[in-house]
Amino acid sequence: MQSSDASACLPSGGRVFCTFPDVLFITDFIFGGLVWILVASTRLDTLYPYISDLQGWVMFVSVFCFAATTAFMVMYIIGTHGGRSSWVTLDAFYHCLAALFYLSAAVLLAVATRLYSVYRTGELFKAYQENIAAVVFAYLATLSYVIHAVGSLLRWKKCS
Repeated sequence: MQSSDASACLPSGGRVFCTFPDVLFITDFIFGGLVWILVASTRLDTLYPYISDLQGWVMFVSVFCFAATTAFMVMYIIGTHGGRSSWVTLDAFYHCLAALFYLSAAVLLAVATRLYSVYRTGELFKAYQENIAAVVFAYLATLSYVIHAVGSLLRWKKCS
């Protein structure tokens, strides 16, 4: 079933918050924002400088995906896609890339948190707890982006 009319496949206006997989923009936005906030508030350790590198990648992924998800959501709401089928392809590509990025960020953040596990007591205990929360939300963001990517790929197959 081929259709060249993307407006039937891509929502605009308030329908963005009522259609699958686009309703997942909300969970992508919330979980990604929480990862960004939690990693940004974590104290960096000078004993393990490579933890900063791992957290730097997580910050890049969370800020990039937060900004891109916000841009996509706003563009869908105002109807920028204009009925072009190339937007269906772009949507599927972005969400697959974001899912891959978030998976790598979640794994690296778990590694960094494991390195912080020596600080279960003392002054860095708060940073350890923040990293645990960030890992949980990073995996939830990964799950949200994976589900969104699968939905976008199914829409791409249907509408391209």
